[in-house]
Amino acid sequence: MSKEKQLLIELIFEEKAIEFGHFILSSGKESNYYINIKKLITNPKALRLIASLMKIKIDEFALEYDKIAGPELGAVPIAVSLALVTDKPLLIVRKKKKEYGTGRQIEGEVKKGERVLLVEDVTTTGGSVLRAAKALEEEGAKIVGIMVVVDREEGAKEALGKEGYTLIPLVTVGDLFKYREKRE
Repeated sequence: MSKEKQLLIELIFEEKAIEFGHFILSSGKESNYYINIKKLITNPKALRLIASLMKIKIDEFALEYDKIAGPELGAVPIAVSLALVTDKPLLIVRKKKKEYGTGRQIEGEVKKGERVLLVEDVTTTGGSVLRAAKALEEEGAKIVGIMVVVDREEGAKEALGKEGYTLIPLVTVGDLFKYREKRE
């Protein structure tokens, strides 16, 4: 495990971005733990680390892309920090089209055929990031990969794979549980 990945796992616990108890997830599933990366991404040190780890993964997977996209809300700071590190333009994907003004779902310009790297904070079943990917494709984008800070390993990778997308997690819930066991 790289030093950076180990540091990210430590920060997740330090910032209490993983909590244990009884929770209902956005997918509707019940869980005895909750991963709240929003707690982590309010820390500039953590955001820099996430962007750095994503840049390492981009190079490792030899991803070629024109823009970075993040669905609101949790992925936006991640997408912004990665855009600053890579000097790539940013797209923000709303959960649904605005009901006023331009009525757009995507902020930022998408040109037909542009390659987009989609980033997310946490994946469980992959439903919300899949909706964002489809919205981008409707505007003409080509998704080259989906990068996530934490994959809960509850079907997102498989569901996204069936749709032709590659999920690239920085950390899995398995990594977090191994770290927790060592600490106890």
